[in-house]
Amino acid sequence: MTAPGIPTQVPPPIEELSALRAQFPIITGHPELAYLDSAATAQKPQAVLDAVQTYLTTTNANAGRGTYTWANRTTDLVEQTRDRVKRFLDDPDPQRSAVHFTSGTTEGLRTIARDWLPELLADGDEIVVPVADHQANISPWLEVQQQLAGQGVRVRVLPMPYQRASGDYDHTALASLAGPRTRFVAATHVHHVYGGDMNIHRIRDAVGPDAVICLDAAQSVGHLPVSVAALDVDFVVFSGHKAMALPGSGAVWARQTRGPAFAPGGWSGTPNTVGIASLAAALDWLEAAGPDRIERWTVALAARLTEGLRHLDAYEILGCQTSIAAASPVQRRQGIVTFRHRDIDSGDLGFILFSHGFMVRSDSHCQGSAGEKTHSVRVSLHVYNTEEEIDRLLSVLATLG
Repeated sequence: MTAPGIPTQVPPPIEELSALRAQFPIITGHPELAYLDSAATAQKPQAVLDAVQTYLTTTNANAGRGTYTWANRTTDLVEQTRDRVKRFLDDPDPQRSAVHFTSGTTEGLRTIARDWLPELLADGDEIVVPVADHQANISPWLEVQQQLAGQGVRVRVLPMPYQRASGDYDHTALASLAGPRTRFVAATHVHHVYGGDMNIHRIRDAVGPDAVICLDAAQSVGHLPVSVAALDVDFVVFSGHKAMALPGSGAVWARQTRGPAFAPGGWSGTPNTVGIASLAAALDWLEAAGPDRIERWTVALAARLTEGLRHLDAYEILGCQTSIAAASPVQRRQGIVTFRHRDIDSGDLGFILFSHGFMVRSDSHCQGSAGEKTHSVRVSLHVYNTEEEIDRLLSVLATLG
């Protein structure tokens, strides 16, 4: 996944994690259950629940459509949360960039595809599509190709190249593939099945200074530090519900330095004001907790799980095989571990694990056409998970070997 020499991350002290875990009512209220599906949706800390309650009982109104106090407060909340997103993403030029609120990553990517990308592309241009990633980061770009073809504009789709052994993007092959007509590159920050950081910082060197890079950050924002100052990308799209906000919230951050200015088309309608309130509170909570601390903990838990699984012959771990051992010198998995039992159907394994109190994902994980075809079990971790949960899970899995 990366070259050897990656330093071992030291997890934060257990007492710090216990204090953070205690702030999640649904977690502390069900000590018999282990929630291991945070890549699907993250649980909400009390601070977010309180912010939602406070907004709905003191300020609830429409934004940008009234002059009374509640409406003005809501309008201010929406604008302040745009600035909050920029600060959270370490935006180096917030006066130029833009933030548009969406219902989540899928709608955000489709908004870029529908309202922005056609204006960028001309006949003979090329776009790069990550065909082994999540469907949400594949389908919108293929639909743009079809839409433009109907208008007589031919756009060539280049499948993103992958390293077979690691599941990472093959940045060397990408550099050979991309050319002067490569205008747009869709990429994923953290792979939703393999858990790998896809080394986005290498894409800019591979495709040159002019191509627009759109980043699906659904599995990174809220899980690890994300700095657009360090990542030379043009769009960052994420879901609020995977970053501890309410479902139906999310954002598109646009750098606004390459291609036309990003502005969603059509009448905007009423924004999801309560979702935006929850997002502001979630980003506040995550910043206080420390994305770096969250990352160190979830990476350590993932390493604990893969280390245990590699000693159980009945299981196949998906993704980079050289990152499985706890002492691996290569880049670790970002809190996502996906595996199969060699004899037990993954759907059945998911039911068995739930009977023991473990909530996991067990299906095809919305993979693209070039991704895994066989169903698998995904364990995805967050700051509220514990070493004891991982050890119990391994103990149950061992009995099924």
